[in-house]
Amino acid sequence: MKKEILGYNKQLEVHRINLGLQEFDIGRVIAEHKERYIVKTEVGEFEAEITGNLRYSALGREDYPAVGDWVALITADEHFAIIHSILPRQSVIGRKAAGQIGETQIIASNVDYALLVQAVDRDFNINRLERYLSICYSSKVEPIIVLTKTDLIGTEDLNEILAALNQRIKNVEVVPLSNENRQGYEHLNKLIKTGKTYCMLGSSGVGKSTLSNNLCGSELMKTNAISKSTAKGRHVTTHRQLILMENGGILIDNPGMREVGLSDTSEGLEATFSAITKLSENCKFKNCTHTSETGCAVLKALTEGIIDEHSYQNYLKMEKENAFFESSVAERRKKDKAFGKMVKNVKKKNIRNKF
Repeated sequence: MKKEILGYNKQLEVHRINLGLQEFDIGRVIAEHKERYIVKTEVGEFEAEITGNLRYSALGREDYPAVGDWVALITADEHFAIIHSILPRQSVIGRKAAGQIGETQIIASNVDYALLVQAVDRDFNINRLERYLSICYSSKVEPIIVLTKTDLIGTEDLNEILAALNQRIKNVEVVPLSNENRQGYEHLNKLIKTGKTYCMLGSSGVGKSTLSNNLCGSELMKTNAISKSTAKGRHVTTHRQLILMENGGILIDNPGMREVGLSDTSEGLEATFSAITKLSENCKFKNCTHTSETGCAVLKALTEGIIDEHSYQNYLKMEKENAFFESSVAERRKKDKAFGKMVKNVKKKNIRNKF
């Protein structure tokens, strides 16, 4: 299989040459299992590990390979390989790492489009969609909203959902579909482009695994029904993996995510809440928080019904969360710098003691 089928392009080849990696094989990470990786190359698939040097130089989780990465590797035998380098990422979708202050967990890399999947019967939540959109815009990834399980609600209810979406979210493709009767699949398939990478994001139980199977034309993912007692989705996809779709697109599926913590999405927030961003230019004070200030154009628009109350409240919540993450990153970098300086001083001291 040629690299181009997996999304390899001229820009990646330029990076490979500039980094002096011509003597290495090039492959794409298609699955990750606790720091063990499956890498697909032109000659086949290999189980792989990173070099000790790559592990030693990693400052955080984002410095390890992720599904979607292009890597330079050397094959040890017909089944195993060693990853020596990660080629520069063209895009990264990430979220705040659980339990790690100021650290980002990479969801997928080198992604062109994100399929934001929600089920209209129980999971529909515009606040969560705005959260996903902020991550996409910050990552320079184009979003597509996919509404599943439309066969479980009536036409009137679906139209109300679409109207609510249109009121709060502008200029984003929305695809309502049913995994049961396949209505809407023709529309979605027209949006899938050969050689482009699509990342699927959504909670458990919204039909992502069935959607993946239908797009790829085979039973690649197990599917489970929603628990009737809790109405909650079961985690079926247990790890990230990259697969090829029937029409030539490349799909990265992810385990369902109940919470999506923001990580460094200032630019994404501005794009998602563009109406608020534009209004803020007319605020009396440059550092206006849009909460209580005199002369706030955003609060004026809110009282006049120009912007949506729910969207405004979601904006404030996400802005506060993003500010906390940015301050955490700054604190972590300060600590890392201090630690690095201490290690450097210890090394100098040891060298002097030798003489």
